[in-house]
Amino acid sequence: MEWANQLCENRQFGSKMTDSKYFTTTKKGEIFELKAELNSDKKEKKKEAVKKVIASMTVGKDVSALFPDVVNCMQTDNLELKKLVYLYLMNYAKSQPDMAIMAVNTFVKDCEDPNPLIRALAVRTMGCIRVDKITEYLCEPLRKCLKDEDPYVRKTAAVCVAKLHDINAQLVEDQGFLDTLKDLISDSNPMVVANAVAALSEIAESHPNSNLLDLNPQSINKLLTALNECTEWGQIFILDCLANYTPRDDRESQSICERVTPRLSHANSAVVLSAVKVLMKFMEMLPKDLDYYGTLLKKLAPPLVTLLSAEPELQYVALRNINLIVQKRPEILKHEMKVFFVKYNDPIYVKLEKLDIMIRLASQANIAQVLAELKEYATEVDVDFVRKAVRAIGRCAIKVEQSAERCVSTLLDLIQTKVNYVVQEAIVVIKDIFRKYPNKYESVIATLCENLDSLDEPEARAAMIWIVGEYAERIDNADELLESFLEGFHDESTQVQLQLLTAIVKLFLKKPTETQELVQQVLSLATQDSDNPDLRDRGYIYWRLLSTDPVAAKEVVLAEKPLISEETDLIEPTLLEELICHIGTLASVYHKPPSAFVEGSRGVMHKRLPARTGSGEGTESPDMGNTAGGSAPEAATSIIPSQGDLLGDLLNLDMAPQTTTGPTHPTSGMQMGGMDLLGGGLDSLLGGDIGGSPAMGAGFGAAPAVMPASLNAPVGGGLGDLFDLGGGVGMPMGAYIPPKTVWLQAMKAKGLEISGTFARRAGVIQMDLVLTNKAMSIMTDFAIQFNRNSFGLAPAGPLQVLTPLGPNQTIEVSLPLSTVGPVMKMDPLNNLQVAVKNNIDVFYFSCQYPISMLFVEDGKMERQVFLATWKDIPSDNESQFQIQDCHLNSEAASNKLQGSNIFTIAKRTVEGQDMLYMSIKLSNGIWVLAELKVQAGNPNYTISLKCRAPEVSQCVFQCYEAVLNN
Repeated sequence: MEWANQLCENRQFGSKMTDSKYFTTTKKGEIFELKAELNSDKKEKKKEAVKKVIASMTVGKDVSALFPDVVNCMQTDNLELKKLVYLYLMNYAKSQPDMAIMAVNTFVKDCEDPNPLIRALAVRTMGCIRVDKITEYLCEPLRKCLKDEDPYVRKTAAVCVAKLHDINAQLVEDQGFLDTLKDLISDSNPMVVANAVAALSEIAESHPNSNLLDLNPQSINKLLTALNECTEWGQIFILDCLANYTPRDDRESQSICERVTPRLSHANSAVVLSAVKVLMKFMEMLPKDLDYYGTLLKKLAPPLVTLLSAEPELQYVALRNINLIVQKRPEILKHEMKVFFVKYNDPIYVKLEKLDIMIRLASQANIAQVLAELKEYATEVDVDFVRKAVRAIGRCAIKVEQSAERCVSTLLDLIQTKVNYVVQEAIVVIKDIFRKYPNKYESVIATLCENLDSLDEPEARAAMIWIVGEYAERIDNADELLESFLEGFHDESTQVQLQLLTAIVKLFLKKPTETQELVQQVLSLATQDSDNPDLRDRGYIYWRLLSTDPVAAKEVVLAEKPLISEETDLIEPTLLEELICHIGTLASVYHKPPSAFVEGSRGVMHKRLPARTGSGEGTESPDMGNTAGGSAPEAATSIIPSQGDLLGDLLNLDMAPQTTTGPTHPTSGMQMGGMDLLGGGLDSLLGGDIGGSPAMGAGFGAAPAVMPASLNAPVGGGLGDLFDLGGGVGMPMGAYIPPKTVWLQAMKAKGLEISGTFARRAGVIQMDLVLTNKAMSIMTDFAIQFNRNSFGLAPAGPLQVLTPLGPNQTIEVSLPLSTVGPVMKMDPLNNLQVAVKNNIDVFYFSCQYPISMLFVEDGKMERQVFLATWKDIPSDNESQFQIQDCHLNSEAASNKLQGSNIFTIAKRTVEGQDMLYMSIKLSNGIWVLAELKVQAGNPNYTISLKCRAPEVSQCVFQCYEAVLNN
C-alpha cells in the first residue's frame, strides 16, 4: 500500500532512536490518551502521538475514531508531521468521506505552498483519496500543479491525473486534463515526460479505442530524447510506449532501433527486456538483406546472455522470454548454446526451462555437444529433470535427422541402466522416433520387449502397446504380449485401453487366423463391459468395420501414417506474435495473452507485430535447419503436427477436394467429407446382437436442452405479474450480418486473400467467403476444413469453387455450416480455426463468428417456463453489462433483436423505464435469459443475462451490442 511505502520513507525524518516503541501496547484507554496527546499544545508531543496512531494503523488496529483530531494536526509547517497525517488520511478517507472534506482547505492551501515537496505531497495525497466528494475540489489545484514551475510537482501531478481518471473518467475529460497531459510529453524534464507517458498509457489501457497516445515521428523523437536522461523506471515507461508505435517505413524503424540499442547495456533487467521488445518488434520491418539487420541480431545476444547470470528468479523470467525470442528468431542465440547448459546448483524450474531452449537451438552444427550434455543429465538424481532430459534426446532425434542414429543408441544405453522411470520415458520417445523414421530403427524392438514387465505408467504402457501392434508382423509372440495386457483390461487407464483395442485389431488384420479369439475378447470388453463412451464408440466402429467390410477395415486401420513434425510444442504463430509484443510482462512468463488471466480484460487490445516492408518473408534462420519454404509442397502437407499444435487435428483429415456423385442428404451424425461414417448411425449397430448399452440409444444428433427441473412448479409473486402485461411485439427486422473482414492476407498465403463474414439465412448458418487470387498462377482444387470448436461448427458440404481462380480474379462463395462437428472449448469461445487447401499449399487462419449465428428460430419460451427458469438458475450465473450509445426505443430494439432470433417474452414499464424480458436458444440446446432495461432519453441500456453455462454470457452481450448499434 502506498501509505506503507511512505511510512518507510518517513523514518529518515525521525530521530536516530528506534521506532519500535510506537508499536508497543499501552495501558487501557489508549484511544482516549491518544486523543489528548493529539490536541496537546506541544508540537513534539503532537508528533509523537501521530506516530503512535500510524503505528497502530500499520499493525491493523482501528484508529478511525481519531479522524477529526488527526486532521487538526494538518495545520503545521513540519514536513514530517504533514506526511504522517497525509498517510492517515489516505487510509481512512474512504470510511469517513464526510470528515475527509474537512481536510480539503488544507490540501488546496498546501498546493500553493512555496516548498515544492509540500505542493507535490498535497496533490499526490489528494489523488490517493478515492472519495467522489473530494475529486471536484481536486481539479483546480491539480490544474495549477500540472503547470507548476518545479518538475517534481509536474511529474507527481501527471500520475495524479491517471488516478483521478480511474475514479471519475468523465471529470478528467471535461476538465481538459488529458490535453494537458499530452502537452507534458513535450516537457523539458525527462522524468515529467516519462510520468506523462506512464499516465497516458494507463488511461489508454482502460480505453483502448480512445487513441490518447497519438504517436507521430515528432513525439517519438521527443520520447527518444528523454529516454537517455530519465530514471530506469521512466525508461521502461517510454520503451513500452515506443513498442506500441508502428513506424512508417524501414528507415524510420532503423533510426528508432539505433537510438534504443544503447538501453541493452543497462544494469536493470526490466529496461533490457523492454528494449528487446522494441527491437524485436521493429526488426519485423527491416529487410533481411540489410547490413544493419545482421548487426542488430549480433547486438541482441550479449544482453540476453548477461541476464542469465542474475539470481534464479530473474533467470527464470529471462529464460521464459528467451523461449519466445528463440521461437521467433532462433538465429539470435544460435552460437550461444553453452550458456543454456544446466549448472548443478540451478533450481529445477531453471533447469527445465534451459532444457527446453537447448532443444529449440539444437542443429546439425551443435548436436554432438547437446547429446553429450543430455546423456549426462539423464544420470542425475532429480526424477522430473531426468524424464525431461530423456524426452529431449528423442526430440533431438526428430528435429535433427542426421543425429537420429546417435540418439537411438543413447536411448538404448539408458534403457540398459534398468532405472524404471528412465526406461519408461525412453520407450515413449522411441515410439515417436518410429513415427518419424519408419522402417529404420525397428531392430531395437527386441530390447524394448525385454522391459515389458517393468512398465507401470500409462503413457509408457500405451507407447509399448502401440509399438507391438504397429510391428506385430515382426514380433513372433505379439499375441502373447498383448494378451498379457488384456488380463487387467478394466484396471488400465483409458489411454492404455484405447491403444490396446487398436493394437489387437491391427494384430487381427495382420494375423487373422491366430488371433480371432483375442479380437472378439477385446471388442466384447470394450463395448459391453465398459462405461467409457470413447472406448465403447471405438469398439463399435471396429466391430462394424470388421463384420461388414474387412478390406475397408484394413485400409482404415493399417493406413500409412503421416510423419510427425519436428517441433510439437511451438506456440501458435498469431499467439507468438502477440506474446513478443508483451516481452517483459507477466504474459511473457505465463506464455498466455493478457486477456487469458487479467480480470475484466474486455477492453484489452490484441497486439500484433507490424508487417515486413523489405524483402524476405520467412522468419526462420536459413542455417538453423528449419527453413520456412525449403521443402516441396507435397512434403509440407504430409507432415502433421502432433497434439501440441493447436491446429494439429485440422490436418488429420484428408484435405483433398470433395466430390459428390449424387444428391446429399442431411444426417444426424458428424459429417466428414459429405458422408456418414456409420451409415445408418449407431441405431442399426445396436439393433444387432452386440448387446450395447441403452445409454447409446440417443445417438449423436440429439443435443440436450438445458431446462430447469421444476418447470411445472407453481408461479407466483415477484416477477409473476409482469407476464400479465402484453406489450405486443411489432414486425421483426432482418438478421444482423457483420461486415466482411480480411481473415487471411495474401502475403501470408502465397497470394490467396480470404475475407468473409457469417450469416444465418432461413435457419442455415452460412460462411460467406470472398477468395481473391493476388498471385501470378492459377488456383484450383479448393477444400476447407475446421478445427474442433466450442459449438461443433463444421462444413455441411464441400467448398464449391467450380472454376479455376485466375490471377487478379475474385470469387464469392457461400458455404453452409452444420453444428454437429467435434466439440472442443476454445478461447475465446467463438474462435474458429480454419484450414483452406488449394493446388499450391494448405493455409491456416482463425476468425471469430458472432454467436448470434447459433441462435435458433424456436428460441421463444413460454412465459411461465421463462419465469420458472429464471428463478431456477442460480444468481451466481447472472452477469450484468452496459450497452452504450444506443438511441432506439424499447419497441425498435425488440424488433431489431427479434430479427436475430432474440425473442421478447414480455415487457413492463416501471417508473418510466421499459423492462424487456427475452429468451435465446443456442443450437446446442443452451438457453440464455435476458432482462433489458431501456430508459427514455438515456442512450445507455443495462442488460442482465442468466444462463446455466455462464461462459457464453460475454459472447451473447457482444451480439446484443453489435445488433443494437448497427
